[in-house]
Amino acid sequence: MSPKSLSLAGLSTALLSCIGAPAYAQSPVPVVQLHVLEDKTPASTTVVAPAETSCDVCSPAAAAALNFGGPWQTRTKLTGDWGGFRNDLANCHGITFDGSLTQFYQGIDSGGREQKYFYGGRIDNLINIDGEKLGLMKGSFINLHAETLFGESANFAAGTIFPVSLGQLFPVPDDTVTALTGIKYTQFLSKNFAVFGGKINTLDNFNQPYAGGRGVDAFMNTSFGLPVVLARTIPYSTWGGGLAVLNDKEEIVFSLSAFDTNNTPTTTGFSTFFDNGVTLLAQAALPVTLNGLPGHQSIGASYSTGSYRSIDRTAYFDPNQGIINTSPIEQGSWSIFYLFDQALFADCCNPKRTWGIFGNLGIADDNPNPIRWAGNIGFGGASLATSRQYDTWGVGYFYNGLSNNVKNFAPNVLQVGDESGVELFYNLGVTPYWHITPDFQVILPGRERTDTTFALGLRMKLDF
Repeated sequence: MSPKSLSLAGLSTALLSCIGAPAYAQSPVPVVQLHVLEDKTPASTTVVAPAETSCDVCSPAAAAALNFGGPWQTRTKLTGDWGGFRNDLANCHGITFDGSLTQFYQGIDSGGREQKYFYGGRIDNLINIDGEKLGLMKGSFINLHAETLFGESANFAAGTIFPVSLGQLFPVPDDTVTALTGIKYTQFLSKNFAVFGGKINTLDNFNQPYAGGRGVDAFMNTSFGLPVVLARTIPYSTWGGGLAVLNDKEEIVFSLSAFDTNNTPTTTGFSTFFDNGVTLLAQAALPVTLNGLPGHQSIGASYSTGSYRSIDRTAYFDPNQGIINTSPIEQGSWSIFYLFDQALFADCCNPKRTWGIFGNLGIADDNPNPIRWAGNIGFGGASLATSRQYDTWGVGYFYNGLSNNVKNFAPNVLQVGDESGVELFYNLGVTPYWHITPDFQVILPGRERTDTTFALGLRMKLDF
């Protein structure tokens, strides 16, 4: 297989969407990776190789390789194939468009800081380009991610240290803003080795099966969106690059990246380019099979040379929320994390419809990382009802142990401790492109003056 056969995320997402449920629940060989080569739409977690086609001449067989058309109730995208133009762009010119609108209605039923409901939303637009089909270098891919945030969120009202709605944090929280947060170039040097670089949207590249989803498809709470021990040193959108090694099944088994420590989702980042050191991130993944069902075991580590204060705000949470920060600056921060997922059940009529278990556990330095250790565990995946082929579900528990340095900082003012909670969601697939998701969270907040938080949410997502 040549590098040409490695698909773009947009192509793989469309192919998997034809199966039914979102790709993260459907994939037989999902990739667990924090910084994979292809950007994903929120529902995608797999690198898929499409069949070789003769798109050079745009034959009917080639056009059939990817089809966005069909009846409105079964097509993969709301807007269809644009009169065949969309299929032609993807199959013959290597350009795939993936757009979505996610609307959030979430509030605090009891506890928290304020019992109130909020409406907001986000728009994600991804353009994925197969460079060879476009006449560029063989094995080259370009991925762009533009996003818009609008409205309000329940994150501040919840009174929790980690936001209850990850999908409403970016590009920047509590604002109406549009930004280009991902501009990545990937070059395959062989079928098993690639290098990449550019403005990296790091959250796009974390897609743990049964757990991930950027807060729009699966769990809403930030504690399920990524190993939170990384939240100090891994920005959301920043300059970086790296390399990846793939096995013969096109799963990434090792990756190494270097990132600018500055989070610059709404700016070019040139004015602060690596002026606070660099973060190195390495991860190794081992695909495993249990009773014929797929799974993964993965371990990773990060180290940053940057300088931080222990209660400095990060891209993912704000531990002080307005308190004057007088803690000393520390240089260097590290973390180690372990991830796993394992399918436990597969539909006998469609083995790509699975549900299983997932979890992660991480530890970090006590200062300047505000999180000393953290972990989660849960279940999720495709609906247990085989008639509900587009539905997914999940239930999970998380525990975030704050560092002693944060707990001991101005205890009469900050008064924080560990935070834990449970979340349950059911993603109802009305059609392949239209999903409605009720969500329920019960959280014991790390802020000791905040009562137990009950957060209720409802999301609606349309894929265009």
